[in-house]
Amino acid sequence: MSKVKIGIVQLSRTENRDDNRARLKLEIEQLAKQGAQLIVLQELHDSIYFCQTENVNNFDLAETIPGNATVFYSEIALNNKVVLITSLFEKRTAGLYHNTAVVFEKDGTIVGKYRKMHIPDDPGFYEKFYFTPGDQGFIPIQTSVGKLGVMICWDQWYPEGARIMALKGAEILIYPTAIGWDSSDSETEQSKQLEAWKTIQRSHAVANNIHVVAVNRVGFEAAPSNQTNGINFWGNSFIYGPQGEELWRADQEEASVTIEIDKGQTETVRRWWPFLRDRRIDHYSEITERFID
Repeated sequence: MSKVKIGIVQLSRTENRDDNRARLKLEIEQLAKQGAQLIVLQELHDSIYFCQTENVNNFDLAETIPGNATVFYSEIALNNKVVLITSLFEKRTAGLYHNTAVVFEKDGTIVGKYRKMHIPDDPGFYEKFYFTPGDQGFIPIQTSVGKLGVMICWDQWYPEGARIMALKGAEILIYPTAIGWDSSDSETEQSKQLEAWKTIQRSHAVANNIHVVAVNRVGFEAAPSNQTNGINFWGNSFIYGPQGEELWRADQEEASVTIEIDKGQTETVRRWWPFLRDRRIDHYSEITERFID
């Protein structure tokens, strides 16, 4: 299967998990009717972005995998015959939690999951309090629409993860995301951050000659602790092609859309730009050092 229709769901979220799931279900059903074969949801889509504060009560939001959330999304994938990428707060056991993407096949089965590897800890993004770094590595997930290199948000800033996924045969890089501005950021600073975010992921597309898909949330979410000014999630979900070409990008409003891509472009572009052939793997051992003094 060379051509794939990808559905993207960029939404704002509330504290009502049932309402959030109901809205997602409706959007997925609409995208499936439009012919979407693969649908990607944003990071931690069932709730508000609870990592703005450190609160032990938020661990109540976590669920086991399998669990209630996976049953819910499994039925949606099955009923709509789509490959579905979800992003869940996983309770592995008491005191051990992950930020985990779960991938469902068209028949509703779980075909793979990815635990977020890079965990941020910045004002308003206190994820190290909640999430243990992933321990599965960077392993593409085989589905009926192709081999998917699924990673999550902060992972998108690191070229190493994208490269490893590509070297293991990923045909598309996919990043469920929750990123935005502190409301006190100036317009100039906001522009710098957004452009940096797009540029680093566009570079993954170019360096690996594969499509890159990022799906962000949108809307303002206040900080429960009042220690920061809350986050204005900037949306701008996108799809880039194997030469970094922008195939589609949302703005800062809610959006659901189906875009067709041709995975076969990777073969064509890699014949022109054989980056994988010319890599000097005999001189890259230092990349595993924390810093080279």
